[in-house]
Amino acid sequence: AELSPTLELACDLIRRPSVTPLDFDCQKQMMQRLGDAGFTLEPMRIEDVDNFWATHGTQDGPVLCFAGHTDVVPTGPVQAWQNDPFEALIDADGMLCGRGAADMKGSLASMIVATERFIADYPNHRGKIAYLITSDEEGPAHHGTKAVVERLRERGERLDWCIVGEPSSTTLVGDVVKNGRRGS
Repeated sequence: AELSPTLELACDLIRRPSVTPLDFDCQKQMMQRLGDAGFTLEPMRIEDVDNFWATHGTQDGPVLCFAGHTDVVPTGPVQAWQNDPFEALIDADGMLCGRGAADMKGSLASMIVATERFIADYPNHRGKIAYLITSDEEGPAHHGTKAVVERLRERGERLDWCIVGEPSSTTLVGDVVKNGRRGS
């Protein structure tokens, strides 16, 4: 069966063993797609961590930032897995399986494809769409989001709204939506 563009990208990202702080070109793949959609791209390597800041739009409106991470936690013993954790399988129930499928390569793929479609329909949208992506969320988290936000602050760049595709769950993946305020 043919995969949707979102599933194709999610599978491609899952197949990359991007254990913290390694990225294995996940960000390169995302930046390529955002660049093709007209984004201005700014890779920000800080110490051993790959990050990027990408923007599309104008200064005359609010900034909506999609934030996330390409790194995953170590797999532990691979023999404890039913399948190769970096294989990216669709199981019999139609669920995407693989390291990072829920946290958070599936979300990253969804955000990228939705943004591509939005910009194709609204190329002259008001405001700015931004991406802040790191490979340092599952580990020490010193040279990722926190460091990039500090650089942006020093330059006078702001983020009015931020959507973090990190799944929040009680019973099922994504069954909870959390509203954050001022870093909470």
